[in-house]
Amino acid sequence: MTSFINWLHHDTAGLLLLAAVGIAVLLILIIKVKLEPFIALLVVGVLVALAGGVSVQDLVGSATKSSDAIIEKGFAGILGHITVIIGLGTVLGAILERSGGAEVLMGRLVKLFGEKGTPLAMGVTGFVLGIPVFFDIGIFVLAPLVYVAAVRGGKSLVLYALPLLAGLSVTHAFLPPHPGPVAAAGLFHVDLGWLIIMGLACGIPAWFASGILWGSWIGKRVMVNVPEDRVIDESDEAKRIGEPALGTVLLAIGMPMLLILGGTFGNIFVPDGGLRTALQFVGNPAIALTIAVLLAMWLLGTRRGMSREELAELTSNSLRPVGMILLVVGAGAFFGAVLGATGVGTAVADSLATAGLPLLLSAFVIAAGMRIAQGSATVAIVTTGGILAPSVLAAGYSQPQLALLVMAIASGSVIASHVNDGGFWIISKYFNMSVKDTLKTWTVLETVLSVVGFGMAALLWQFV
Repeated sequence: MTSFINWLHHDTAGLLLLAAVGIAVLLILIIKVKLEPFIALLVVGVLVALAGGVSVQDLVGSATKSSDAIIEKGFAGILGHITVIIGLGTVLGAILERSGGAEVLMGRLVKLFGEKGTPLAMGVTGFVLGIPVFFDIGIFVLAPLVYVAAVRGGKSLVLYALPLLAGLSVTHAFLPPHPGPVAAAGLFHVDLGWLIIMGLACGIPAWFASGILWGSWIGKRVMVNVPEDRVIDESDEAKRIGEPALGTVLLAIGMPMLLILGGTFGNIFVPDGGLRTALQFVGNPAIALTIAVLLAMWLLGTRRGMSREELAELTSNSLRPVGMILLVVGAGAFFGAVLGATGVGTAVADSLATAGLPLLLSAFVIAAGMRIAQGSATVAIVTTGGILAPSVLAAGYSQPQLALLVMAIASGSVIASHVNDGGFWIISKYFNMSVKDTLKTWTVLETVLSVVGFGMAALLWQFV
């Protein structure tokens, strides 16, 4: 028995078995038993931690101190980042819908791309706006457009959500100023210009294959309705006054994007001083969204005849569904933290690093293993970059080759998003999909994106 426990706790095969059994039990509890995902994630996370040799003190802390416990840090790690953003993004989306602003913007996109081209319009929107903003912020701000498109088109929410998500995902993994590719560029000493060129060369085909081709195919076969609590009717006052101007709507949506972009590039290009400090302040996602919400309240609310009482009621109602989203996302992050604490990610990385594969393939496979083991694309990129950096720097590769190595890592880092990924649960809850449907749609999308992105990197490798 002791030898089996040692094998389970320290051998790569044992750790992988532990992770696989934990994930299988979790899926059975959610899909078959119909247990609430938040509770299932919490229960299975605790059981996997104890089975994996994590001490009770490390898992839950003590009676006098629990701030360093996995159960608290697992929840806090992601909730500290997204709670304010989800709340503000949800309020901004509600104001856009209530004022008729989302309908105006969707009408212009449909006019530009055509009714059948609306999914493509969603994908382009996700790709373009995903460059300056983080993946989750893009979801919270742009989700109202997806809801309006689905209601207007009378088709599955999946058909319109997947192209948007593909655009946000590919920019998050492949392009600066997102933290993963920027960190890998620093580790490999590759110029950001080459990273952008190769990111676009590999990312655009991956986005098109996963978001447009796969999204259109599966979106016609998985029917998901817009959640009732996300459908906010246009107010009578807005209908009486008429549609808000497109420029006003674009300003409300674009304001947080512009502020975040200004903060990001100000931190890189602006010298130390008052301007840089100001850009960093307003470019913080929480501050940027606060400014955007206050601006939208005035431009699309008060200025158009919405009373303070109506705005307060709208804000309160829009935030009601947020609680369950936060609980599930936090529990998903806790489950991922448990897998990390058991050593699954480290064991996978060490095993793959010594497999003797060609460098480009090793970059992809190690990142994919890290992603599947612990859930975070950014962690997968940074960890893989750290493992490979010494051998890469000693080999004297050219700048284009170094950029393609980063693309191989980025491609592996997005493969097979599943239950240990906080983004999986955000998408499941925000777009009204069951776990089974999220696996069938989002998980496959990420895998298609990953494989096509790596295929493009391998193809371009032959010419640089």
